[in-house]
Amino acid sequence: MRWQAAWLCAGVLLACGASASSGSVTRLEQLPQQWRDDRGEPLALTDLLGQRVVISMAYTRCHTQCPATIAELQRMQSALDERGEQASFVIVGYDPEGDDPASWRQYRSNHRLERSNWHFLTGSLAETRQLAHQLGFEFWNYDTHVMHHSRLVIFDAQGHWRGAITPASGNWSALL
Repeated sequence: MRWQAAWLCAGVLLACGASASSGSVTRLEQLPQQWRDDRGEPLALTDLLGQRVVISMAYTRCHTQCPATIAELQRMQSALDERGEQASFVIVGYDPEGDDPASWRQYRSNHRLERSNWHFLTGSLAETRQLAHQLGFEFWNYDTHVMHHSRLVIFDAQGHWRGAITPASGNWSALL
């Protein structure tokens, strides 16, 4: 019964919160910059300037929302490849304690996401919460799960905010 209530809350969040805006974030440089990638190397989001940046959040133990979000990112990658265009795909972990670089490295390998323009990042809990708040990613912990909705946030090559969408809308082409 508790899991049903949690999924109902997630559904309400999806219906009501999916169109939340970026708040005051208009540039990539306004976001937290201290992250570690799946190799344990430091990466600042501003290191990715020069090509568009697509940001989402996920966690490695998710079996519902996150796989669908990753699949949508892969569709975006294919569409950009067909057009001869590039982007950096950034997935920030909701659960910094559980999704350390080694976990993301294993996730990347298991899901065959080996391209160098895909970045799986871990930060401190404070930075993770700040980024989530600034970009409109609402989440909460429920037992051992991270409850969340899917969202993609796109910045252009100069780091300017282009927009945010839910992957289910499939309406991202105008933002690229």
